[in-house]
Amino acid sequence: MTRHTRLIMQMIYWAFVLYLFIPLSLMILMGFKDSNFIGFPIKSLTLDWYVGVIQDMEILSIFGYSFTIAISSTAIALVIGTWAAMLLTKASFKGKVILFALITLPAVVPGIISAISLRIYSQTLGIDPGMMAVILGHAVHSVPFVTLVSMARLNSQPLSHVEAAQDLGADKLVTFFRITLPYLVPALIGAGIFCMLTSFDDFVRSFFLGGYEPTLPVYIFAQLRTGMSPEINAISAVVLLITAVMGLTAERLLRRK
Repeated sequence: MTRHTRLIMQMIYWAFVLYLFIPLSLMILMGFKDSNFIGFPIKSLTLDWYVGVIQDMEILSIFGYSFTIAISSTAIALVIGTWAAMLLTKASFKGKVILFALITLPAVVPGIISAISLRIYSQTLGIDPGMMAVILGHAVHSVPFVTLVSMARLNSQPLSHVEAAQDLGADKLVTFFRITLPYLVPALIGAGIFCMLTSFDDFVRSFFLGGYEPTLPVYIFAQLRTGMSPEINAISAVVLLITAVMGLTAERLLRRK
């Protein structure tokens, strides 16, 4: 690679960084504006909007509601996705490719189509719009990602680990919990964090499957219909901070593993 090519690549890289971080920086900055409207010039700064978000019990309740849905749907997705990955990796049977396609289908179906179909299916099962419907909808969307990450990890597991456990008298269940599952932990941590963030940010399925209590993306959308305000920027900045903390935590856990 020539010096001229490296210079061009560096320019493209920093242009992308600026394109990504300048809007985020402006969003955070507008959350400090001492005014009810978004825009320049900024005459003075204040922490009132952030303090208001932290002290607003309605917003804190929505945060808790969204986190409950994210954690519950991720737990379901981890169980089903791990089981599917074990089945697709360790077992041999006819129709394996078809099963793989069906498991990964929710990841490629457009969100609006998936949300409408899940709304119809949940009503068919007698599940009313609300938390349970949203949890199941988010879990269905998350299962393919857990399956793919777990399959990639399982394909790198040395066969000698399982064979050694079986030679020592361990059955398949003991081998899974003592050998395979610990080997899968780094992949499950990464997939779990990704699924939680995806669920926390999912608007379309939450909008179609939710009841009267909104998740955070639905609440922000409802507030945007009355116009932009620094409060929305403050909420978004807090969500960005939580997302960054979760991502960095996952990275540290994966490095330790």
